[in-house]
Amino acid sequence: MPKSYDVIVIGLGGMGSATAYYLARRGKRVLGLEQHTPGHDQGSSHGRSRIIRQAYFEDAAYVPLLLRAYELWEQLEYDAGRQGELLTLTGGLMMGSPESKTVQGSTQSARAYGLPHELLTAADMHRRFPPLLPPTWMVALYEAKAGVLHPEETVLAHMQCAEQLGAELHFKEPVLQWEAAASGDRVAVTTGRATYEAERLVIAAGPWAPVLLADLGLPLVVERQVLYWFAPRGGIEPFLPGRFPLFICEGPDGLQPYGFPATGGAEEGVKISFFRQGGLCTPETIDRTVCPEEIAFVQQYLTDLLIPTLDGPCLETATCMYTTTPDEHFIISTHPHHTQVTIAAGFSGHGYKFCSVVGEVLTDLATMGSTSHPIELFAPERFAVPHKD
Repeated sequence: MPKSYDVIVIGLGGMGSATAYYLARRGKRVLGLEQHTPGHDQGSSHGRSRIIRQAYFEDAAYVPLLLRAYELWEQLEYDAGRQGELLTLTGGLMMGSPESKTVQGSTQSARAYGLPHELLTAADMHRRFPPLLPPTWMVALYEAKAGVLHPEETVLAHMQCAEQLGAELHFKEPVLQWEAAASGDRVAVTTGRATYEAERLVIAAGPWAPVLLADLGLPLVVERQVLYWFAPRGGIEPFLPGRFPLFICEGPDGLQPYGFPATGGAEEGVKISFFRQGGLCTPETIDRTVCPEEIAFVQQYLTDLLIPTLDGPCLETATCMYTTTPDEHFIISTHPHHTQVTIAAGFSGHGYKFCSVVGEVLTDLATMGSTSHPIELFAPERFAVPHKD
């Protein structure tokens, strides 16, 4: 007979690893299935750094989730014995014209929830952070609580803590199919090795979600994202944490570059990227090669607009994938047709900071069928996905 569990989790990236941990904390018999190695670089949960912030320009409805996410990231550091290693507070600038969504949306969220923040002029930014030389029309919201998460390390920490609590995690074991019993109380998951049964299933498969959730017809698209690390002219010191913040900048053409302090020192350089500027792909067709023209464009844009000294050699590049919805909001829900299945998808390039709280939400949904967290914004029904009668 197939081995049985309380909950099976498909995908052990950012969201899935957190879910396995919170399920195990609640005493559930958990099986986690991952087709790659632990903390791999083939999906969406790698690249050494991810932004975390509270004054959320995308929608103020995210702020309560963010406040809980910070608490849970700190708890993870404690549980994993890695205090101060997984989340680094660096401060962050949300930059653009006074009318830009990046500035206006951040300010609205900060004011709505009483979040500490400052509004800075271009001269203020340059005085406080000398490498920045923004145009005079640019302003910014500065948030001291913004910081950097280290994705590979947080994934591994969630896995470590889950296993210590009894979760069974399998790697290099791709899922071939899953089935939900019509009775609503069982699922079966078949991999290349075996078939497993459980009372509940959580699907948190990142860019593989469009295939695993094909029955729902969700409007998910997968986009190629490129990360770049540059050596700044004049040395790394002005870019070190404590001297340089993370930033998201909305340019006059609507492009949105973002960057980080040099948390890895001179060896890694300064990481920058552009939000949602890659072409469409699938996990099978993504082009992992970064061409010289891509590097030249990104570097020229940043040096012209914002950071003139970021014109040194490109030290490294990497690719990852965004799985995006049309409105760029997440999908977090009980499966519309199967109450014993919980789904998480479409994190649209801004979801990693929420992994801790999404793990808690998915655990709530898988064990209780509901959650006290505000997730109405993430219902799949907004895309005309009907519930089964």
